[in-house]
Amino acid sequence: MSAAVETISEKNMKPNLSLWLRQIRAIFWLEIEKNFLSRRSLLIYLLAVLPLLPLALIALVTPPGNEWRNFQQYSVIYAIFYTGLIMQTVVFFGCAWIFMNLFRGELVDRSLHYYFLSSVRREVLVVAKYISGLATSILLFTATTVISILLLYLPHFYSESIRFFTEGPGLSQLLTYVSITILACIGYGAFFMVVGLFVRNPIIPALLLYGWEWINFLLPPLLKKISVVHYLKSLMPVPLPEGPFAVVAEPTPAWLAVPGLILVTIVVLIISAYRIRRMEIHYGSD
Repeated sequence: MSAAVETISEKNMKPNLSLWLRQIRAIFWLEIEKNFLSRRSLLIYLLAVLPLLPLALIALVTPPGNEWRNFQQYSVIYAIFYTGLIMQTVVFFGCAWIFMNLFRGELVDRSLHYYFLSSVRREVLVVAKYISGLATSILLFTATTVISILLLYLPHFYSESIRFFTEGPGLSQLLTYVSITILACIGYGAFFMVVGLFVRNPIIPALLLYGWEWINFLLPPLLKKISVVHYLKSLMPVPLPEGPFAVVAEPTPAWLAVPGLILVTIVVLIISAYRIRRMEIHYGSD
């Protein structure tokens, strides 16, 4: 009898899984179109291009200073540029805009009820929207990462740069920066999606997190670990000194940092699914 029940439950689960995957795929493509072609996408394009503008200018005119004429210093220059502008600013605010608007934007446009009225489990909706936001942010910001490093190296030291990327550590460093960008999109994306679900005005939590990430170097070792940027900096291919006032903490090894970020992301997605199952729409209060 129990074997028969197990067989029946297995048969019932298979079509459900297949249905959920089809629904995720359908919602994913709908959301991708919104992410890339809606009016809100303009800000994302501007953010993605922002780091390339100063590098394009530097490609035309070499700044004064001996470090800009020393090819060996370019790894350090890019590490500083990437950490401060791309990772902690562009990717941060880009993910904030993309993922907060996955649900908050639907509420503002008064269109979320169309999803809620359809025969789609709300957990499936969370997963599909998160994957669409992840695909959007990864595509845009990894492109920014790759183009920016090439814009820095190639214009002034072309032959040295070619050898650096083909024979030296350049390709490994490039792939590491791309991996860090992907992990940043995964971590920040999950956080900002759940903020968009719980908080009516998500700007304040975003600014608070931004401040927390920037003062991370001043925090004691235990508090450092309660941030995304600590794990991302632990993976940097070119470690940077954090200044005379920084509190020294051991970087988290990659074998702990990467699974740790992914585990936190899964927990946040579960919280998002829990929240959306109990969510009621009141357009008049938004």
